[in-house]
Amino acid sequence: MDPVNASAAPAPTQEPPQASLQTVSMAGQARLLEMTYQRLHTSIMVLPLVALALTLFYQLQHDARWMWGWFGFYVVFAAASHHLRRVFRQDQGRLDAADLMRRWRPRLELCALVHGAGTTAPVVIVAGHASYDFALLLLVTNAAIVAGNATHQTPVLSVFMRFFMTGWNASLLVQPWLFPQHWYFILPLSLLHTFTMYRHSHTAHRFFVHQVWLEERGQQLSAQYREARDAAEAALAEKNRFLSTAAHDLRQPVHAMGLLTEAIALRNRDAALAAPLSDLRLNLQSVQLMFNSLLDLSKIESGQVAVRPEPLLLHPFFNELEIQFLAEARSRGLRLRLHMPPAGAAVQADAALLRQSLSNLVHNALRYTPQGGVLIGARRRQGHWRIEVWDTGLGVALEDQARIYQPFYRPQHAWHINREGHGLGLAVVARCVDLMGAQHGLQSRLGAGSCFWLQLPAAAPGPDPASPRSPSARPLQGRCLILDDDPHVLGAWSALLGSWGVQACLASDARQAFAHVDAGQTIDVVLCDQRLRSGESGFDVLLALLARCPQARGAMVSGEFDAPALRRAEEEGYLVLKKPVDVADLHTLLSCWLEAPVDATVAMEGPRP
Repeated sequence: MDPVNASAAPAPTQEPPQASLQTVSMAGQARLLEMTYQRLHTSIMVLPLVALALTLFYQLQHDARWMWGWFGFYVVFAAASHHLRRVFRQDQGRLDAADLMRRWRPRLELCALVHGAGTTAPVVIVAGHASYDFALLLLVTNAAIVAGNATHQTPVLSVFMRFFMTGWNASLLVQPWLFPQHWYFILPLSLLHTFTMYRHSHTAHRFFVHQVWLEERGQQLSAQYREARDAAEAALAEKNRFLSTAAHDLRQPVHAMGLLTEAIALRNRDAALAAPLSDLRLNLQSVQLMFNSLLDLSKIESGQVAVRPEPLLLHPFFNELEIQFLAEARSRGLRLRLHMPPAGAAVQADAALLRQSLSNLVHNALRYTPQGGVLIGARRRQGHWRIEVWDTGLGVALEDQARIYQPFYRPQHAWHINREGHGLGLAVVARCVDLMGAQHGLQSRLGAGSCFWLQLPAAAPGPDPASPRSPSARPLQGRCLILDDDPHVLGAWSALLGSWGVQACLASDARQAFAHVDAGQTIDVVLCDQRLRSGESGFDVLLALLARCPQARGAMVSGEFDAPALRRAEEEGYLVLKKPVDVADLHTLLSCWLEAPVDATVAMEGPRP
């Protein structure tokens, strides 16, 4: 199946806090304090205008000296509040959140206490003297002030409660004198308003606290996501660096084995060894393809893939999958079956991307199939070929199918079955398919297996990219200078070139290479490895050798895939051969650069080791 590449299970959702200032960070508390002060300051700044209007109205009926005093108090209070607001903003810039809370929370509570008493003052001043109309206007005004502050002044609830207790609640005690004829029905309504504002203030406080908590929780999750993303990207970069660094050393023995295998095959006179040598070639080719797939994956992840669509026969790709995965399937106790497409079936695709996609799908199917088997097939669909990988594995739940192609995502049940991998296989498939402009998808049911498919445009039959090729038996003659720091690789070069009739001059560093030239030997071809243990640049040595031997041809040979020196060599028009070198391609290249001997029979026999 393919529970594959999925991510780790998400962390359980954290429950929202109970309404309390202590449920948020100190920085969050400072933000709530700032919101409270903003509303308190606005209320204080508006009160001089309210006081002026009420005083003028009251003066039409009574002596308003005390009311004018109340108005004057709020003018001074508003000026003081304006000054304190500037000081508060300065402290915001220079104090940390804890110090800001310690300094300014008591100050705001005191301001709220004074502001509440200030709103009660006119009720005390006019009690027993005001007309019913003015008293009712004053009551409604105070009720509106309380309602507005209960909505916006409650981020820090203790500030509002001080305003509430010395303001509206204190004015309730004076209502029998303010409404001597009507207090028995106005007071119950006022008490109901008190209860409503008390509940509303706590609800608003919970809302503000919860909003700040949600913002902080969102920031925490964002930070965790960025950390996880950075860690994943760092892991990918580290893996790519490892592949780039290790590719040379990993490819060296495979490169040597390939050269020796061809040398042995050319020298072989025992018919009984022909079949084992052919199998050895196939397996070496499979190893080489796996190396290339690893490097192709690194290129995909680093965005360095150049897509080269071409007509490709499907049959060789199926043969390659059988060679690559048959042993793994048997080791897992599974059946691997292939329904081979017709001989002429071909698609328009990039060979490396198609190979990587199919390998990932089959590997994924084997990994998540505890019992049963995997079937690989292809069917024609209206100008397209659909390649399908069926399995009898775990299947993918419907809710996971939309996320299964995301990097680092793995369904929870997949972790219990197989902990290998990091949820990248299907993500790479999706990227490869997108790069080719093709389609992909799946049909799956949890516990009943899966079918993953790729759909590619049909094409006229193209080349066979996977069939092993043997070099031509045509002998060669000439002298080839090989520069490589691995003695086993040098020995393999000598055996292969000798079997072709080419004289090999071997060197492990620049000093030995120039010694061959200084000895008067005529060099026809120079093949130079890039990474040398002496620390020299293989490309610089190649240029120096070709300058000393102007009649020679030269090429770079390397197991690296993204070295700056190799990019420079290609930009300057030099050929770069990737290890393990394809022996047939190598023979074709040397055939163009070297002449065939006059006595072909002697050349074919070649030197014996």
